[in-house]
Formats: sequence, structure tokens, C-alpha cells
Amino acid sequence: MRHAIAEPRDHARWPDDSQRPLSHEGAELFRLAARGLQRIGVEVEAVLSSSYVRAWRTAEILAEEAEWPAPTEASELEPTSTPSAALQLGASRTESMLGLVGHEPDLSQVTSLALTGDPHAVTTQFKKGGIVCLRFRGAPAAGRAELRWSASPKILRQLGR
Repeated sequence: MRHAIAEPRDHARWPDDSQRPLSHEGAELFRLAARGLQRIGVEVEAVLSSSYVRAWRTAEILAEEAEWPAPTEASELEPTSTPSAALQLGASRTESMLGLVGHEPDLSQVTSLALTGDPHAVTTQFKKGGIVCLRFRGAPAAGRAELRWSASPKILRQLGR
């Protein structure tokens, strides 16, 4: 899942971009999206999130509204990481259903790597607050995933009303 709509970049307010928060409207819109996930029965056993404020708050809203577990910090989901490191998160966990909250273009590259073995082979469009669901054949590894479904934040919000 990509983080919800954040405040615009502003180096005067947030010299460290990792501290840039969700906008008030972004948080409220994402609450509806998270309720949509809950309404259609999307459940996970663990949530791993980038520690960047906007991603972390998105993961907290998932816990509040979709009744997903509280997030655990995963530096592999931060923009300074690699698609391979993020994909390895699944291989290092015992849970079979993980929710990952991160950033673009990283999530698109992780998705491409999981589906094809190449982080640049396919382009996925992750709107802010959008989600894809992948299933792995065996342990999570490059090229072993299949795309189960994808939902835009607009669809999720409509489901959450």
C-alpha cells in the first residue's frame, strides 16, 4: 500500500522530508479507504511500514479503521532502500499475509520484481492510498508472485462509505 496524500514538499517546514506528514484531507480520505478494506474483508497478520511520518500514519489509520495489526517499522520500505531488500521482508517473516506500507516509485519496483524478477519490467500505478495484493508461489522471491487484485483509493473510499 502506498501512503495516503501527504502535505506538499516544503523544505522550510520539513527540511527532512521523512518528517512530512499526511495532509488533514489526506488522512480523512484514507480513513474511508481503510474502512473499504475492512468492509471487503482484507486481513493481514502483520503490517510493516516505512518510518517516514506519512507512511507510518497511513499504517496507523489501517490499524484504527481496517482493524489491521499495529505497524512495525521496516527500513526496507523507505525510499533509501532497494526493491530487493523490500521483497526480502516477506522471506524473513513467519506470517503468510503481510501488509506493506511505503512509497513510490519503490512499491512499483517491488511489485515488478515480485511479478517478473526485474524491478523495471512492468509499471504499476500506485495512487496515494492505493493497494495491490500479491500471492507468492512458495517463499517470497523475485518472479514468484501473481497479481491477485489491485484497488485505487477512489474504489476503496466508495466501499468505505
